[in-house]
Amino acid sequence: MGEQSLEAQAVPAVGEAAPDFELLNQFGEPVRLSELRGRNVVLVFYPFAFSGICTGELCEIRDNLALFEDADAVVLGISVDSKFAQRAYAEKEGYAFDLLADFWPHGAVADRYGVFDAGSGMARRGTFIIDAGGTVRYVVVNPRGQARELSEYRAALAGLGGN
Repeated sequence: MGEQSLEAQAVPAVGEAAPDFELLNQFGEPVRLSELRGRNVVLVFYPFAFSGICTGELCEIRDNLALFEDADAVVLGISVDSKFAQRAYAEKEGYAFDLLADFWPHGAVADRYGVFDAGSGMARRGTFIIDAGGTVRYVVVNPRGQARELSEYRAALAGLGGN
């Protein structure tokens, strides 16, 4: 297990190409990041479905989805939960955006983005805003227990321009 920590990926920096991936959404449909080129993408890594802070953050995105749509941005929530848990969570909370299951290999995409906590087996609260060309334009990784601010998304999306 010690080797896994040594091999953990670094968080992609602003200006770098976003690592590509494919995960299943809550309906079992594959979603590949590179297939979303031409649109901005907001990756929202969160620890677990149905947990308090995560639900608050994702409900705030749900309630302000027009902010993302106006910036031609696709929101993708990602956690290590299974697609079955993601579907139940999305249905319960009324999320109109994809929740992706980074279930197996466990946390592999979170690890590629440098936000997998191998000690607890969950993703940390990391957000990556990727422009239409596939370049990372905004990164924030919050400490455990600290929610992300919607105002930061607003500023980052406005900074993409062209929309």
